[in-house]
Amino acid sequence: MNRKPSADDWPLEAVLEALKERGSEENRAGLARFGIDASNAFGVPMAVLRPFARQIGRSEDRALELWASGYHEARLLAILTIPPKALTDTQAWAWLADIQSWDLCDQLTNILAKRAGSEAMVGPLAEEEGEFLRRAAFALIAWRAVHAKTSPDTEFLAYFPLIKSGATDPRNFVWKAVHWALRQIGKRSASLHGPALQLANDLVSAQDKPSQRVGREAFRELDSAKVRGRLGLPDAP
Repeated sequence: MNRKPSADDWPLEAVLEALKERGSEENRAGLARFGIDASNAFGVPMAVLRPFARQIGRSEDRALELWASGYHEARLLAILTIPPKALTDTQAWAWLADIQSWDLCDQLTNILAKRAGSEAMVGPLAEEEGEFLRRAAFALIAWRAVHAKTSPDTEFLAYFPLIKSGATDPRNFVWKAVHWALRQIGKRSASLHGPALQLANDLVSAQDKPSQRVGREAFRELDSAKVRGRLGLPDAP
């Protein structure tokens, strides 16, 4: 019978050495092309990190050490290997406050969105001024639209004022998360598609350019035959 790996098998130093061995300059350059600071990265792709996370197993103490190391992939591993019960709201906020890249933000909010009650973080995050804290609000909405299967439509309709407000933020990593959230809501169900499409159309007609851009990006996908067909809706007139 195979036993589960433990932190004793994979202490911090061994994990960091393994990351160094799995990295490459080519992948580090790829991070930079995608707008991620690679100055403290090994260059290990997610396709390698995910199975490695399963190999080393979960450990709260080691996850905290990985995060504290400051290495990019070590922080991704921390997100992937912290036990769910250890990822409290307090811990999540502490990590979110450190984040300066969209991929860490999106990976952490993906995990949070699977947890009951994570919707309570959306409003406070949207009020934050930091680019990646605000991105986290809308990334969390987008992921909840995917993972929160039993949540009612009213939860997602209630996000529309936040989306309308967030759409005015011109910062690259914010506006992209705002239209991602709106698109995911509109693709969640046939009943949410119409209201989301209408909001996208309203944003196209807004006075500010960031909102117009969010509206155009969301409307283009939501009005497509592919999305309409998947939701069992007729083609656009």
